[in-house]
Amino acid sequence: MSIVRKAALLATAAGLITATAAYASQEKSMTASKTAAVEAKVDQAKLIPRDDLFGNPTRAGGQLSPDGKWLSWLAPKDGVLNVFMAPAADPSAAKAMTASTDRPIRQYFWAPDSKSILCIQDKGGDENFLLYGVDVASGKETTLTPFEKTRVQLVGASTIQKDKLLVGLNNRDARFHDVYLLDLGSGKLTEVLQNDGYAGFLADNNLHLRMALRPNAEGGMDYFAIDDGKIADKPFTSTGLEDSLTTSPAGYTTDGKTLYWLDSRGRDTAALYAQDVATGERKVIAENDKADIGGVMTDPITGEVEAYSVDYLKTEWTALDPNIKASLDWLDSKFDGEFGVSSRTDDDTKWIVWNDPVSAPSKTYIYDRKAKTLTDFYTTRPELAGAPLQPMHPLEITSRDGLTLVSYLTLPPGSDSNADGVPDAPVPMVLLVHGGPWARDGYGYNSYHQWLANRGYAVLSVNFRGSTGFGKSFIEAGNLQWGRKMQDDLVDAVAWAVDKGVTNKDKVAIMGGSYGGYATLAGMAFTPTEYACGVDIVGPSNLETLLKTIPPYWEPVIAQFHQRMGNPETPEGLAMLKERSPLYKAGDIMRPLLIGQGANDPRVNKAESDQIADAMKAKGIPVTYVLFPDEGHGFAKPTNNIAFNAITENFLATCLNGRSEPIGETVKDSTAEIIQGGQFVKGLDDATAK
Repeated sequence: MSIVRKAALLATAAGLITATAAYASQEKSMTASKTAAVEAKVDQAKLIPRDDLFGNPTRAGGQLSPDGKWLSWLAPKDGVLNVFMAPAADPSAAKAMTASTDRPIRQYFWAPDSKSILCIQDKGGDENFLLYGVDVASGKETTLTPFEKTRVQLVGASTIQKDKLLVGLNNRDARFHDVYLLDLGSGKLTEVLQNDGYAGFLADNNLHLRMALRPNAEGGMDYFAIDDGKIADKPFTSTGLEDSLTTSPAGYTTDGKTLYWLDSRGRDTAALYAQDVATGERKVIAENDKADIGGVMTDPITGEVEAYSVDYLKTEWTALDPNIKASLDWLDSKFDGEFGVSSRTDDDTKWIVWNDPVSAPSKTYIYDRKAKTLTDFYTTRPELAGAPLQPMHPLEITSRDGLTLVSYLTLPPGSDSNADGVPDAPVPMVLLVHGGPWARDGYGYNSYHQWLANRGYAVLSVNFRGSTGFGKSFIEAGNLQWGRKMQDDLVDAVAWAVDKGVTNKDKVAIMGGSYGGYATLAGMAFTPTEYACGVDIVGPSNLETLLKTIPPYWEPVIAQFHQRMGNPETPEGLAMLKERSPLYKAGDIMRPLLIGQGANDPRVNKAESDQIADAMKAKGIPVTYVLFPDEGHGFAKPTNNIAFNAITENFLATCLNGRSEPIGETVKDSTAEIIQGGQFVKGLDDATAK
C-alpha cells in the first residue's frame, strides 16, 4: 500500500474517531439536558405533605346497618380512629360509638340484628384480637371475649338467628380455636365444639357447623363433614400442596342446599363452582385462564352468587343476576377508575359504593338502587384534592425463564410528557416489594406509590413468582425459591426498567415490609451491588428462627411453610434455610440499609431485626435501626407510621438525591427509638437531639 493511501486511510479513521467522539459527547450532553429538564419539572410539583398521605383519613370504612336504618364509619376522635354512627335519614346527627384513646380501630362490622356494632382490637400490635360490642340504643360497650392472650375468629353469622354469632377462641390451647355460640344480647358464650387439631370450620345460615378443615401431611387440606355436631372420621374431599392456596369453600346458600367453592383442582386457575350438597354434583359457574376468580357478590338473604370478579391487570366484575348487572352497569357509567360495593342492606335496596379514580381522592357514596341516585357520603382524604397524584401503569414483564410478572409502575409528576409510561429521561426508582409472599399487588390508589413518586422516584411493584391470584402454577414456581428465583424476578424487573429507560442501574432502591422486608435484606446481602440502598420493614433475616417463632395459631399449617420455604427438621432443609437467610451474608452488604421494627411483632420477632443490625454494625456497614415499642407487624398508629416514613424519605434522599420533607417533630411525636445509625439519615440526628 502506498504511503499516500495509508495516509488517506489514517486520516479517514481519525475523522471517524473524532466524529464518533463528538457524537458521543453530543448525546451525553443531550441526555444530561433531558435529565435536568425532567428534574426541573419534578421539582416544580407541589410536595404533598406526609400527613395528607399517611395521617388519619377524614372518614373510612363506611357501612349500612343490615336493616338500613343506620350509617357508620371510621373517623378520628381526639386523634384516634373510632367508630361513628348516624341515622341514615339524618347523617348530620353523628356520634362516636367507641372511645379508643391509643390504637386506632381498623376493623368493625354490624351485628346481623342491627342492634350493635362489633369491632376487634389488640394491644400494642400483639395480634391477640378481642371482640367488643357497642349497643346502639345505650352506647354501652362490652368486651364479648374477655380473655387474656386470646385471638378471636368469626366462624358464622345468620340471617335467621340475628342476635347470635359463632366465634372461635384459642384461650384453652393457643394453637386451636374452639367454637362457641355467642349471644350478642347477654354476652353468654356456649361451647359448641372443642377443637383438637382443625384449622377452621364452616357453618350454614342456621349457625350449624357443616364442615371442618384440617391440614394434611401433603401440605394441603382435608375437608370433613359435620353432622349434628359430630365430625366425620374420614374427609369427603382433600387438596394437596399445589391446590392449598387456590382452593377453598366459599360458603353455603341460606337454604344449605348449595356449597360454593373457589377451586383449582384439575386446572390451573381457581374457578367458581356450585356443588349440590345432597348429590355432590358440581358445576362451573365462572372461570378465567389468566387469573383466579377472586371475589363474589352474594344475595344478602339467599346467599346465592350474583356476580364474581377477576383481578389480572385490573379488577373486572361480571354479573350473573340481571338486576345486579343493571346496577353495576349504571354505576360503571357514572365513575372513572375502579369502583366496588362495600356494604348492602338486607333488602338490597341500598348499597355503600366506593370509587377510586387513582389520581384523585377516593369517594364513597350511598346508592339507592330503586331511585337510581348516588348521594355523597364522604371523601376519604379531601386534603388530596388538587394534589399532583399520578396515574398507575399496569404492566407485563417477562422473567428470564418466561413467566409473566404482572406489575405496576407510577412515575414522578412532570416526568412523562407524552403519558406513555416511560419518563422523558431516566429517574431514580424504588422497587416496592409486597409482603406475604402469598399475596399480590393490585391496581388502584396506593399511598406509597403516590408518596414516593411525588418525591421524584419511579415506583415499581412486581408480582414475583409465589404471588397469589394468577393460578397455582405461578404459586408453585415460588416453592423453595426464597432468596433465589423469587429474588431473580425482582432483578429481572429492574433490568426491564433500565432497558426501557425508566431508571439507571445505579439509582435503584429496594423497599418492602414483611416478606418484602426479607426481599430487601436478601437483595442487599445476596446481590450487594444491585441496589443503591434498602428499606426493610419488619422483615425476617433468619428463616430458621422465623419458623421457630411463628405464632402458635399458625401451627396447623406449618407443613405448608416447610414445603414452600424449607423444612428445618431435615438436615438439607435446615442447610437451605441458613443459606437463604440474609443474616449469614450480612458481611457482604455494601450499601446503606434502614430497618423498621415493632417490638411486639408476633410474626417476625424483634430478634430478626436485632440480629442483622448487630451483624452489620460489627462489620462497620452503615445501618439505621428504628424500633417502635408499641407496635407489632407494621405500624398501626399514624404518628409512628409518619415518623418512620419521614426517616425513610430522608434516607432515600441521602442515597438517591430525591426530594424530601424535613423530619421536623415527627420522630419526637412518635414512640420511635433510634437504636443505631441516626447519622446515616439526613437530618435524623438533629431531629432527635434533646
